[in-house]
Amino acid sequence: MKEGNLNFDEYIRQGEPSQREKAGYWQTAIGLQAVDGLKVSSYLQNTACRHGDITIDEARELVNQYYITKTAHDANDDDKEEADRVSSNIVKVLSSQTFDFSAGGYQSVHRRVFEGVMKHAGEFRKYDITKKEWESYRLKYIAIHNNSNICKHLQTSEK
Repeated sequence: MKEGNLNFDEYIRQGEPSQREKAGYWQTAIGLQAVDGLKVSSYLQNTACRHGDITIDEARELVNQYYITKTAHDANDDDKEEADRVSSNIVKVLSSQTFDFSAGGYQSVHRRVFEGVMKHAGEFRKYDITKKEWESYRLKYIAIHNNSNICKHLQTSEK
């Protein structure tokens, strides 16, 4: 199995129908980490595939114990640990099938997703946390929009 690419096909085929749903939760959680440029560990991938035989709480505990007892450390361990813990928390949230589209609901999801990862989990921040990828998208949009206007200007001035 390649790191970062889960193959859930066999996991889904060999299990009960609910495994498809569980695999979808893991794919979503891992994909959300990839959006932030984080990759999960092979350990989490293997644990995710065991979710049919173990509960999400057992999977979360296995991930927690893995990082508590791990003795050899790589350069990307902190990022992988964050990605693993947050992914397993996201799967727990998605498995509960309760989501409230309100400020309190978002606050609850933030607390549940980042619990054990960030000290401020579930707290509203009083400062801007805009991520750099949003700035990048905004700048690309401006560049494309300005380029489009320049092209229109050139087309009309040539006539």
